[in-house]
Amino acid sequence: MSKGRAEQAAAPGLVLSYLREQNRPYSAQDVFGNLQRDHGLGKAAVVKALEQLAQQGKIKEKVYGKQKIYFADQDEFDTVSDTDLKDLDDEILSLTSKVQSIQQSCRHMETELKELSNSLTTPEMCKEIEELKKECANYTERLSKIKAATNHVTPEEKEKVYQERQKYHREWRKRKRMATELFDAVLEGYPKSKKQFFEEVGIETDEDYNVALPDP
Repeated sequence: MSKGRAEQAAAPGLVLSYLREQNRPYSAQDVFGNLQRDHGLGKAAVVKALEQLAQQGKIKEKVYGKQKIYFADQDEFDTVSDTDLKDLDDEILSLTSKVQSIQQSCRHMETELKELSNSLTTPEMCKEIEELKKECANYTERLSKIKAATNHVTPEEKEKVYQERQKYHREWRKRKRMATELFDAVLEGYPKSKKQFFEEVGIETDEDYNVALPDP
């Protein structure tokens, strides 16, 4: 039997089982798309099977404009009472609640997994601890040597040196300013340049030795 004939022979049974199982309306395109994925049926075989089943009265056919809709014959299904429908609704609500709870648990576990994946492994943690212990030991040894040293500068001595530095700094600036004012006064009546004046008098400046006033 050729492939095309095999499809046509198998298509009605597959289509009928599918419509009864799903029990909802489908277009020929919908049925083809779903069955083609799972069973590899061609569209022509599906369309022919739907038309054949509708003619045989095994399924129902409704026409909406240019489109035909097919669904299982509802007379083949048992009548469901209001009580049964309520029980089904209650079961749906219960299952929906369980699904939501499971989904929430899954999200929580996914978050934990992500955190664990980004964390150090136990061997990595042990290695990190050993490195930190070595680093701590080195700092402890350095601290002990510093504490044992006898050449510490007391805060009072440090403050005294700082005050003296400020004093000499102020004096340096003061004398430099006085000398500059004096030179400027002399140069007002001096016929030569400032450089020639310094050379004749023998004056050496800070700039000659690339010396600059330090910051206060």
